[in-house]
Amino acid sequence: MQSLFEIIMMLLNLLWFIMIVHIIMSWLISFDVLNLRQPLVAQIWYALNRLLEPIYRPIRRILPPTGGIDFAPLVAFIILIIVQTILINNADFFYR
Repeated sequence: MQSLFEIIMMLLNLLWFIMIVHIIMSWLISFDVLNLRQPLVAQIWYALNRLLEPIYRPIRRILPPTGGIDFAPLVAFIILIIVQTILINNADFFYR
């Protein structure tokens, strides 16, 4: 069971890193630091969107419309941190 806990935590940490990259990249695109007409930037951006859209879509359905600000990544990030905290606080269950 210890291996299962470590695999779950590793996947959650990977998701955390991907979400951070996506959030920072969205800011850089919004402020015209990065340009989607560059092939490498566009490939990375669309790959991140494909990975994270299944997570963001249900959250966007629940959240009310807020104009041009998307709070789905923030909510997903908070949920991810809560899940990690719950798993860490109950880690002794996996170490039996």
